[in-house]
Amino acid sequence: MAQVQEFETTLDGGDKTVASFDVHDTGLRRIQNFLHANPAAVPLIVLVVSLLIFGLLLGSKLFSPFTLTLILQQVAITGIIGAAQTLVILTAGIDLSVGAILVLTSVVMGQFTFRYGLPPAISILCGIGVGALCGWVNGALVSRMRLPPFIVTLGTWQIILAINFIYSANETIRSQDIDAHAPILKFFANDIRFGGAVLTYGVLAMVLLVLILWYVLNHTAWGRHVYAVGDDPDAAELAGVRTSRILLSVYTLAGIICAFGGWVLIGRVGAISPTSGAFANIESVTAVVIGGISLFGGRGSILGMIFGALIVGLFSLGLRMIGTDPQYTYMMIGVLIIMAVAVDQWIRRVAG
Repeated sequence: MAQVQEFETTLDGGDKTVASFDVHDTGLRRIQNFLHANPAAVPLIVLVVSLLIFGLLLGSKLFSPFTLTLILQQVAITGIIGAAQTLVILTAGIDLSVGAILVLTSVVMGQFTFRYGLPPAISILCGIGVGALCGWVNGALVSRMRLPPFIVTLGTWQIILAINFIYSANETIRSQDIDAHAPILKFFANDIRFGGAVLTYGVLAMVLLVLILWYVLNHTAWGRHVYAVGDDPDAAELAGVRTSRILLSVYTLAGIICAFGGWVLIGRVGAISPTSGAFANIESVTAVVIGGISLFGGRGSILGMIFGALIVGLFSLGLRMIGTDPQYTYMMIGVLIIMAVAVDQWIRRVAG
């Protein structure tokens, strides 16, 4: 429905119409505005449609409680690391080192326990401290030295990976040894079962973490400042936001979350290996992008990231159950990434 609005002003003592234009209140415009205001809606719609399609192809095999909770188990690590990546990308940055921090901190927890004989609880805290340190270094280089986040984290990714392999001597700590001497390291492998559903503590930790971060981002001053820095750092600075401090806190918190993910990773894998979680950085970016969080910063919802992770998990498991070549999974995920970025550009251009 089109409405014509006229703006009038007084010229030479009389009322003269000097401008008029059409304001088109179309259905397409309303959809664009809705998606701009609710960025998690797009991945949620894609997730629901994908469930329906795979449900038609697989029937009850997909919608069994065991299969649905299996998808959650498979994306637990991606969801946790994706939460860290979300914080960084909301500030218009990116952290390519999240996967390396994830693995290094799990190795530190294991080595401090089995090499140095520290109590497992102390080793876990040391691992979290290492994660915080790695995140702080990233944040300091980005916020204080004004270096590009992509270059900084590309460099620290390589450095942390090298430290990981050198420090661990490429040795894996076996599941049997962990069970015998430090079962708390595999705490997140424990599960709750009801019916055919199996919910591990790792899945519950992911859900709780995302809910806490959703609240913090949407209902605290710090969360609003994170969005403001990502949207327009200069305007945020003029408004009194200490952008350097916000960036430093975001990268440090991301490192802590990755370290927490390292603890969960031990329970998921069942062992401590310097090669586990090798693709976590790519998987985290994939979940964030498909989840509708803008790579340009300042827009998106952490709930969308979870939907994005679930979409990837659904496609991976669904295509495997159908019996297709695993390469088709990568193909579909690549298509989804490109489509997600295209939709984000479309929404920003029209509703921005």
